Amino acid sequence: MTDRKRSMQEPTLLILTALADAPRHGYALSREIVAISEGRVRLRTGTLYGTLERLQAENLIEVFAEERVEGRLRRTYTLTRAGREALQAEVRRLTATAREATRRLKASAAGPAGATA
Repeated sequence: MTDRKRSMQEPTLLILTALADAPRHGYALSREIVAISEGRVRLRTGTLYGTLERLQAENLIEVFAEERVEGRLRRTYTLTRAGREALQAEVRRLTATAREATRRLKASAAGPAGATA
């Protein structure tokens, strides 16, 4: 199992999320990331492919297929087992943080803790 000591950078989280349900090539990943982030994130080409290379080197993703399209090589990527485990670990971390934030917001609805009048 992959043990990440720190939180994922957003491009990593979004790419792994986009690959969680199906293999995708670069352009499809870009479109999926826009959809997942509800238009908030649009990765530039250099950021996307640089992150894909890094994730391959970290064994979080791998090439699923390669094909020539209009003379250019198109790679389709998929999650590795380590990538799926890393994504699951990040989901648990984010869920725990969101749960704690929600708890604290509800607790503060009655007034700030330790406040004096």
